[in-house]
Parts: sequence; structure tokens; C-alpha cells
Amino acid sequence: MKTRISVQERLKDLRVERGLNLEELAQETGISKSALGSYENDNDEYKEINHGSLLKLADFYQVSVDYLLGLTNNRKYENTPIEELHLSDEVVELLKSERFNNRLLCEIISHEKFKELLADAEIYVDGIATMHFHDTNSSLAALRAMILEEHPEATADRAIKVLEACQVEEEDFFCHVTHKTWDVILHDIRKAHENDSESAPDTTPADELIREVQKAMQSPGDRIQQFTEMFCKAFQLKYKRLSQEERSLLKKLFKKSPLIKQSGMNFRRRPWK
Repeated sequence: MKTRISVQERLKDLRVERGLNLEELAQETGISKSALGSYENDNDEYKEINHGSLLKLADFYQVSVDYLLGLTNNRKYENTPIEELHLSDEVVELLKSERFNNRLLCEIISHEKFKELLADAEIYVDGIATMHFHDTNSSLAALRAMILEEHPEATADRAIKVLEACQVEEEDFFCHVTHKTWDVILHDIRKAHENDSESAPDTTPADELIREVQKAMQSPGDRIQQFTEMFCKAFQLKYKRLSQEERSLLKKLFKKSPLIKQSGMNFRRRPWK
């Protein structure tokens, strides 16, 4: 996840948020569709946007020009006094240092489950439930000891084991509760950014290669040819630029593969190209 959002991403996000395509946005703003498309083009990171278009887009989306340019993430609160945020000097210094991803931090804090996470953390830190855990565990332990005193043979009895299992340590409880909430928050944020350019894909090059091999094995026609071209593509080799000797060598190597032998491919069916 990027620490800063680009102008192109900001413009596209705002348009999608309004449910508009480029043609509809062009009609609303009076800016040509081609110009709007170029402004959102990720391949042109340093595309200049003229002053008039910036003002029109900022006015249409009801945001500041700085927000459009990705210089701030604040739509409403442009110059909030620092004292209103109730942050310590250490936190302010840390946020200004950009030593970690502020965008990610903002998304974590603004998640609907964050209040729940913070409430559970506060209960644990303040020890609000400590006495309740202590009293419950003491009562269960006393009851278990009383039963065992009268019936020492019941050590492995199911009811005794239940009493023992009901004793929960405070730290274990809050670790479990907060961990579940963290999981939800991070899972949702990851899901929201799964299509970002910097996010790792679900599959690896090896997975893609295996899938292509399986497809080649099942497809009609000259499967050896398909398999060879697919292999070259996976390893970024230009098949058509290979010499006849190199192609023949590849064929010899593939003939040694158990996958090829078991597939029933006929190497003599067609001439090697």
C-alpha cells in the first residue's frame, strides 16, 4: 500500500465515487473526454494538468486543489489546529517523520471496528475487568478443590475438567478478543486494496506457468508447439527469434519430461517449426 496517493489515482477514485464514466464527467465539467482520460493515465505520472481544469475538477468534486494533487488527504479539515487533535508531541513528531505508512494508519483508525478494538484495549490497560476475572477464577478453583477433597478419585472426571477449562486468564481473553478484531480490520483493508498496482498478486509466475501447461495439455492441435511457445513466453524468450538448433534442443528437453510422455503427444505428427 502506497504511503501517498497519486494525482491519477485521486482523480479516478473521485470519478468512480460519483459513479461516472469519462464521457459523463466530460459533460458535467466541460473538459474533453480525452483530456480527462490522460489525467487518469497511470503510465503518464508527470502529465501536466492545466490550471483551468484543476479548478473545474476541484469545484465539481467540492474538494481543494491540494486534495486533487494528493498533497493532502483532508477534504473538510484543511487547517485543523494541532491542539484539537489531542496528540502528544511524540505522536506529532512521529506522524511528521513519515517513518511509517500514514495512509494505512488512517484507514485502520477510520475502520468501523477500530472503536471496538480501542475500547477492548482500554478495558485491558485500565484493568477494569481484572477483579472479575480474579473472582471468577478463584470461585471455580475453590469449587474444584472442594469437590476433589471429598472425591479425590474424580481428578479426571469430565465435570472437574469443565471447571478447570472455565478458568480463563485475563491476558489470554483480551489477546483473543483483540486479535479477532484486528483480523477483521486488516482483512477489510487488504481486500479494498487487492487491485492496487503495488499489491502482490494472488498467484506467482510458477502458478501461471503450471496453469498454462495444463491448458496446453488439454487443447487440440499441435500441443508441442503450444507448449514450447508458452514456455518461452513464461521465461520472456522470443520464440520466433530462436535458432533452429535452439528449438530442437528445447524439443529434446521436453521429450524427457514425464508430463509430456504421459500426455500421449506425438512428436512426429507435425514437423518442428
